[in-house]
Amino acid sequence: MNAEPDLPRIATAVGDPRRIQMLALLMEGRALTAKELSLGAGIEPATATSHLRRLMDDGLVACTAQGRHKYFRLASEQVALLVETLMRVAPQRARPLQTANPEPIRQARYCYDHLAGTLGTGLLALMLKKRWLVPQAGADAKMLQASTRGSRAFSALGIDLEEAQRRRRQFACRCLDWSERQDHLGGALGAALAERLTGLNWIARKKHSRVVHITPLGERELLQMGLRPSAPAS
Repeated sequence: MNAEPDLPRIATAVGDPRRIQMLALLMEGRALTAKELSLGAGIEPATATSHLRRLMDDGLVACTAQGRHKYFRLASEQVALLVETLMRVAPQRARPLQTANPEPIRQARYCYDHLAGTLGTGLLALMLKKRWLVPQAGADAKMLQASTRGSRAFSALGIDLEEAQRRRRQFACRCLDWSERQDHLGGALGAALAERLTGLNWIARKKHSRVVHITPLGERELLQMGLRPSAPAS
């Protein structure tokens, strides 16, 4: 008998508000303990353990033991894409009127292991404008590849493209941003870029959060590249 995807099971797994909240917390990209996830989801540790067991059974979460602690993370990039897709289609919660300044999570954040928000979409728009990235020939329209000009530019930034291409995942792809409704850069190259900008001290992650702060050095360097960090590239 041919196997079929068990969609009702996955729908039940992510349909519980506490489990989807835990998955959203893991979109930070860091491995978290059951206690941290229980606090973030506002539930008791024993209840969190039960939910985590279900998420592991369904292949959505992976667990690593280190010393006396167990750390949980999303099981794969595909799970992260699932959660990000749900964020895009979910209705927006009503909230008080904001000032002209964008909320930190909308301005710059991690989407699993790559950059999202205004910063992420602005970076991709800039790289497309500069022709560092071009559509991948004969592939899905979302797939991208580095041009000769882009290869030189990424190397100048200290990004090893060959190493990124060896990773067992898509190299570079468009990822629709839930807050900006524009694409940011996903895949191995998106992860390598985020890691490199952190290493250069252009950006810094807020502890226990997906939010990213752009440092004064990053502000200057991004402006020099042609990107205003407070707004997407035009």
